[in-house]
Amino acid sequence: QVQLVESGGGLVQSGGSLRVSCAASGFTFSSYYMSWVRQAPGKGLEWVSDIAGRGGGTYYADFVKGRFTVSRDNAKNTLYLQMNNLTPNDADLYCCEKIDSGMDDWGKGTLVTVSS
Repeated sequence: QVQLVESGGGLVQSGGSLRVSCAASGFTFSSYYMSWVRQAPGKGLEWVSDIAGRGGGTYYADFVKGRFTVSRDNAKNTLYLQMNNLTPNDADLYCCEKIDSGMDDWGKGTLVTVSS
């Protein structure tokens, strides 16, 4: 059974940094692209970043380029998102996603709050 458990969210001041993590289990983590998505209350999912399973190709939404860095530790089955220079617009529920050809799985998310 696929499990994705995010952690590391919290309250940070505008301009600050935070690293969120996603612990994965129930599948061969290194074989899958993983994504970070975010969701504001009452809005749909917004794609943030992707990372390839092996070799680590990374991709970012324009609004986080230069500020966020996605990484993974396949030995620990863990996905990370380092977020720097946070703004109140970045305050959302951050979820990790296992990309699987339309049969994707998502975690429940970790909440990031940014004070101005």
